[in-house]
Amino acid sequence: MTVSDLPALNASLNAAAAVCLSFGFYFIRRGRIAQHRAAMLGAFTLSTLFLISYVIYHANAGSRPFPGQGAIRLVYFVVLVTHIILAAGIVPLALLTLVRGLKRDDERHRRIAKITWPIWMYVSVTGVLIYLMLYQLY
Repeated sequence: MTVSDLPALNASLNAAAAVCLSFGFYFIRRGRIAQHRAAMLGAFTLSTLFLISYVIYHANAGSRPFPGQGAIRLVYFVVLVTHIILAAGIVPLALLTLVRGLKRDDERHRRIAKITWPIWMYVSVTGVLIYLMLYQLY
């Protein structure tokens, strides 16, 4: 594997995290706490691996400019900007949510998870969209 392979890996890690987040939501809605915990720890692990890979890629390759023109360029930048802002916020939110869940501080965990989950899902899904737009569209 080379540095040029990392964007595809990053998109795969984001997609897998989104799948784990979906399963985590499914399991908690059915009261299956052990399975919820496993799915959410999986999402956290995948997102952590993504962050490490992302930093390695950008430290070695820099940024890639978006080549599209017209309306797609606006769509790309709206998705990118919202993704970046929410990605910065999801790190402390996910950590706090994880700690509260592992400590079984259920009420406080539930309250923050209602904020964390949709943001984390958005960041994971838009990470895949950004990859597709930047590396596969053109």
